[in-house]
Amino acid sequence: MSTSWILNAVLAALFAGATAVIAKLGLTGVNADLATLLRTAFVLFFLCGIYLALHGAPTVTDLSGKVVFVLALSALTTALSWLFYYRAIQAGPVAAVAAIDKGSIIVTALLAALILGETLTLKVIGGAVLVSLGLWLMIAR
Repeated sequence: MSTSWILNAVLAALFAGATAVIAKLGLTGVNADLATLLRTAFVLFFLCGIYLALHGAPTVTDLSGKVVFVLALSALTTALSWLFYYRAIQAGPVAAVAAIDKGSIIVTALLAALILGETLTLKVIGGAVLVSLGLWLMIAR
């Protein structure tokens, strides 16, 4: 079984952690929604360059309507998540906001079970309980 997903997940976590701190630095004196818009424009620019460098010109005409719809829905939830995240880190402590944001792990596990049919094992449930405890420890005053 390939473990490349683990390396990719670790790299995602490292970049996400750096993103939170860098974003907090960039939110000084700017509206959080405008900062999110500008960040998203840069993300689009960077992803276009990376995709073109790795894969050449895309053939999006081969995508089904369902795939496009689901990806658009994912983009909408991403946009809303980023807007609320930037508003939160602008107003609050970035470590606490990031901890609460990582509570999405619990939402993901539940939705994966309900929508994708993934199994909620004792390990997954135990992990969710520990994540909840960790969130509480990080944000409790």
